[in-house]
Amino acid sequence: MPKRLVEKLRSFIPGNGKKKARHYQRQEIPRDQHNVSRSMISEPAKKVLHRLSKSGYEAYLVGGGVRDILLGGQPKDFDIATNATPEEVHDLFRNSRLIGRRFRIVHVVFGREIIEVTTFRGNARDTDDDLADDEHKTSEHGLLLRDNVYGNQEEDALRRDFTINALYYCIRDFSIIDFANGVQDLKNRQIRLIGDPETRYREDPVRMLRAIRFAAKLDFEIEPETEAPIRELAPLLAHIPPARLFDEVLKLFSAGHGEATYRLLQDYGLLAPLFPETARALVAGEPDELILQALRNTDARIAQGKSVTPYFLFAAMLWPALQVEWRRRQDNGDPVQPALHGAIGKVIGRQVQATAIPKRFSGPMKEIWELQMRLPRRQGKRAFGTMTHPRFRAAYDFLLVREAAGEIEPGLGQWWTEFQQADERAQEKMLSELGSGGPKKRRRKRKPARKPPQP
Repeated sequence: MPKRLVEKLRSFIPGNGKKKARHYQRQEIPRDQHNVSRSMISEPAKKVLHRLSKSGYEAYLVGGGVRDILLGGQPKDFDIATNATPEEVHDLFRNSRLIGRRFRIVHVVFGREIIEVTTFRGNARDTDDDLADDEHKTSEHGLLLRDNVYGNQEEDALRRDFTINALYYCIRDFSIIDFANGVQDLKNRQIRLIGDPETRYREDPVRMLRAIRFAAKLDFEIEPETEAPIRELAPLLAHIPPARLFDEVLKLFSAGHGEATYRLLQDYGLLAPLFPETARALVAGEPDELILQALRNTDARIAQGKSVTPYFLFAAMLWPALQVEWRRRQDNGDPVQPALHGAIGKVIGRQVQATAIPKRFSGPMKEIWELQMRLPRRQGKRAFGTMTHPRFRAAYDFLLVREAAGEIEPGLGQWWTEFQQADERAQEKMLSELGSGGPKKRRRKRKPARKPPQP
């Protein structure tokens, strides 16, 4: 296969208005010079590596699995790269399935663990035939629309996004193969793109979000030339399908580093493409303490091994936008409740144009917001009715976040905490202490019974 891709990626990075040469040289790090051990690799991943290797194919643990072990961590999943085609991999594993249409990958399933196997990829720019024109397309903004050409290991490495992800662990001799000085960047704790940053961001603007995600997750700095174009190119995210951006948002805020991620997104101008209405509300002076508090709570839950729900995250991220729209409608004369319902529809309607929130998440998010009006109304049987709502627990947690953020006076959250823990007699007492909570209804005076006529 032609080597022009390798030469191109080796040859330039931006700097002072000129493209300076950057030479990538393949390095092989023997077993006694790194800390990656087979004991750190899951049994399913080792089974896939060994079967591919014994069948005569190249097979390497690649990317985050190698990176995280080198950093002293334990990877959550393991990806494998090979020169076997997807069909050849699929034939080797009965417990596998082919995924994707344009560029196929293989998922080998071992119970709950899925090993993702990809064939080495090249770049269609390196070929001169008619197939290349069909398989490699870019938009007017430089966005890579189609890139479906197989390659060799070096080409596969240099088309990856960051140097720290272009690391391969060889199951045959237990060496690490480094094509882009990724090991050195790990030691320097920095995120660096392979190739020209502006070109790579234009090919796929989501790489800007990945840079932020890795910087927050690993507590790394983004290398100066890698970060330089981000603020200018941030608007290119508007050309990414909203469904893909929804998935990226979940990755950004569900990895246990949500608060750090949020601050980096703001710093690099990447919050506005993801949450345009929220960004406008913050510029207008709306506080974001609730967002920060929600993300702190989410990070703490993930650290404790607890699950997080996407609709709760989005409810927090869009809360400032909802407040602005809700107030605007009330200022225009709408009653409180209709104003809230109208604001919810407007905010969600605008947000799905940026990130396509599925209805299974937008519905519960709407209920969390609506319950914020019901939670203060506890008199009579209202408290019991509110507690039976399927979204009560999430709304209660959201109320606690609002109190912790200083948005509302403390006390209501504690009342609901005690009410949930109390027995029936104690609950009745708590409700009686609230009083009637409003004007008493007037009893209708009964008309006196008509006397029967006298005979």
